[in-house]
Amino acid sequence: MRALPAVFMLAGYLTIAPVAHAEDPLQATQAMIQQQIQAFLHNDPATAYSFAAPGIKALFPDKDAFFAMVKKSYEPVYHPGNYAFGRNKSIDDGAVVYQEVLITGTDGKDWSAIYQVTRQPDGSYKINGVQIVPNTTSQGI
Repeated sequence: MRALPAVFMLAGYLTIAPVAHAEDPLQATQAMIQQQIQAFLHNDPATAYSFAAPGIKALFPDKDAFFAMVKKSYEPVYHPGNYAFGRNKSIDDGAVVYQEVLITGTDGKDWSAIYQVTRQPDGSYKINGVQIVPNTTSQGI
């Protein structure tokens, strides 16, 4: 009979544990953006491409086309001189996250990059798009 309370405690812990360790969407987003920027800085197209959402992969069906597009159109994101996370917003219980990244380009110009990150059916997060605008101060989301 002494084992019965222990079984109930263990069952209760196993039921609650996944909720307690659920991934925070804002932290997951920042970690992913940081990893993608590091991949760009190390000229690693495969890793950078792995963070793209299915919609982006449909537009750029291979890592080299994706990498070339980022290199051409998103130079401050591709090789930032310096960057820091700005404001962020989570919508629909983390289904969509907007994350501002404040970037100083290698040319000294300041930019705001607004990342849209979406939760995938498997629970992971992927980058669904980035809007980049010249800027000197945070405009918020």
